[in-house]
Amino acid sequence: MQGHLAAIDMGILLLYGCVLIAMGWYYKRKCRTADQFMVADRSIPAWAAGLAVMSAYTSSISYIATPGKAFDANWHPIIFSLCIPPVAWLVCKYAVPYYRKMQLISVYSFLEARLGSWGRICAALSFLLYMIGRSGVILYLVSVLLTEFVPWNIVIVIAIIGLITIVYTLLGGMEAVIWTDVMQSVVMIVGILFCAVSLSLEVFSGPTPLIRTALEAKKFGLGSWDLSLSSRTIWVMIIYGITENLRALLADQNYVQKYSSVPTERQAKRSIWIAMLIYIPLTAIFLYIGTMLFAFYSPGGHQLGEGIAKGDEVFPHYIATQLPMGLKGLIIAAIVAAAMSTVDSALNCSATVLLLDFHKRYINPRISERASVIYLRSTTVLWGLLGTGFAVVIIRAKSVLDVWWQISGIFGGVILGLFILSLLRVRLHLWQGLVSIGAGIATISWGVFARDLPPSWQWAQCDLDKIIVGAMGATALMVVAILFGLANRRGRVSA
Repeated sequence: MQGHLAAIDMGILLLYGCVLIAMGWYYKRKCRTADQFMVADRSIPAWAAGLAVMSAYTSSISYIATPGKAFDANWHPIIFSLCIPPVAWLVCKYAVPYYRKMQLISVYSFLEARLGSWGRICAALSFLLYMIGRSGVILYLVSVLLTEFVPWNIVIVIAIIGLITIVYTLLGGMEAVIWTDVMQSVVMIVGILFCAVSLSLEVFSGPTPLIRTALEAKKFGLGSWDLSLSSRTIWVMIIYGITENLRALLADQNYVQKYSSVPTERQAKRSIWIAMLIYIPLTAIFLYIGTMLFAFYSPGGHQLGEGIAKGDEVFPHYIATQLPMGLKGLIIAAIVAAAMSTVDSALNCSATVLLLDFHKRYINPRISERASVIYLRSTTVLWGLLGTGFAVVIIRAKSVLDVWWQISGIFGGVILGLFILSLLRVRLHLWQGLVSIGAGIATISWGVFARDLPPSWQWAQCDLDKIIVGAMGATALMVVAILFGLANRRGRVSA
């Protein structure tokens, strides 16, 4: 795929970058205390926080990979979205009231109250490493797309996007993050709706509409109901959807910090529902675009360019070859917006965790407001540079998706397991907690790396679908920890 950006398209992208930096500079005047940097003095309206939570759910992965999945297979990713309502209900019913009552900013302080300091440290450290990996993967993916339109080395593109995101995030703190996310959400939604409408006009028109091809290929299906965990069945997607959404809304600082930035508990709950009720149909639109692309490039339709080998490449190819100038710049800006709205949240939340869970907890509990703000801005830059550097490192990776599965499985699984333990009020000694975490990481490592083994090692191979590796690790961690907890309880009773 090769594309060209006309002067107007380049102008749109440059204007977009300038507006983001200007917004960061504007909100800098409102970002003079640590609370303002971290939760915007809890002054954000629910609808804006909801859009920000939704934008953290979406990214360049959603914009490129989700239509690609529908093009290659079917609508099975919608099951992930359909698992959100029961999880959101549980979080709003039990977690949000507690978080608001305790005035939590870092969600990992909750673990110290329930498990001890070891739980807080392990979860916070896992989150920080998880954010470096997530930022890097997202920056890399959006840069791969942009290099198809601009004659620059991918390292330069990664550096430019990373630098712009770092600048407006460190200047304006959470308020800049949320209001730029609101703008980016609007750009993203407008862009995706335009693509859906333009494809529909092509696919549904004519005496023999191309949509018939997609219907005959059963592209609107959800997958198999077979009782198997080794392929992408409906059951696998349900497990993944419940565990991943629970981790995100319950235990991910990215989301908790956003819905903690509103004035009241009621508005916090409302922001979650606003986010989810936008995200679910948005996912359907992404999948619809993938299905329409399958019909658009089917026999009798348009010819797919040479060298397009997988679904992830089809939507970028459509943008490059079918969209008129001006609109092409808008859609590319929308994809960049999806990436930046995820990375800016990662940077702000990482700085918050570094300050509250490490610096103020163990190094300098009496740090001044001015020093706290300086620390937050400095660590925003540091984590931004680390994420940007990781994006450069994975340029040589054979499969970035495999890298992402490994990162999310290892760190996401540990975080979810610790939070479920805390909700169950399992009390452990330090060594027991570390052994439990080790069991979780060992299980995840087996699920990630024990693939395609030689015949003599087939007995040790993991054939389970990779997307449930995090759930496997969380389960192993909990089982070992609960056994320790029961042994501790019996010991206390016998004593």
